[in-house]
Amino acid sequence: MMRLIVYTLVFVFTLSFSSCARHVVVAQPTTVTVVKKLPRQYKVVRVRGKRYYFFNGRHYRKTRNGYVVVKL
Repeated sequence: MMRLIVYTLVFVFTLSFSSCARHVVVAQPTTVTVVKKLPRQYKVVRVRGKRYYFFNGRHYRKTRNGYVVVKL
């Protein structure tokens, strides 16, 4: 009976150190396109309550350094 308790405790202790995660994916940052000044033909659009600038099929977000292309 004592062996069964010891084996059970060892088994539970071993399981506590094993991880369920077998594969970790680290996403590489994508390239960031910054435009200093938008052309005059841009349109201001609201998407999910946030303000974006739309021109030539792309959405831009205003930052301190200029306008950044974003994927919506």
